[in-house]
Amino acid sequence: MRWTVSNELSPAEVDMAYRWIAEESYWAKGQPRSFFERSLDNSLCFALRDGEGALRAFARVVTDKATFAYLCDVFVCSTTRGQGAGKALMQAIMDHPELQLLRRWMLVTRDAHKLYEQYGFEVPANPERFMVRVDPDIYARLSRSES
Repeated sequence: MRWTVSNELSPAEVDMAYRWIAEESYWAKGQPRSFFERSLDNSLCFALRDGEGALRAFARVVTDKATFAYLCDVFVCSTTRGQGAGKALMQAIMDHPELQLLRRWMLVTRDAHKLYEQYGFEVPANPERFMVRVDPDIYARLSRSES
């Protein structure tokens, strides 16, 4: 399969990426549309398209473009998985000129460790140094308050 990757999404592609993330992902189910759009505005986004130009995968990188990058919202369309789309998307992200020479990359994954290991990601050497603050119910609470 021949893939193309760009950093621009059409309005229809934003709709599709939002549906993937808010309805099909395990990490952001129920995310409000306004949050998703704000995340796009504050990230370097990646759209992977097939040979016919259809959006097949999406990812975004939160970065200062100098020292740090957080890879997130990586999603490959269910009908496209197993066809090399994830690898093509990851290669495009790792090759992006504004993401070179960064000291630290981070990501969180439940089930794609083998994919990310191919691009140099590994379990932290000192996990006890890392801290997180997570509010796993934020989207559900927001949803209830909007009703």
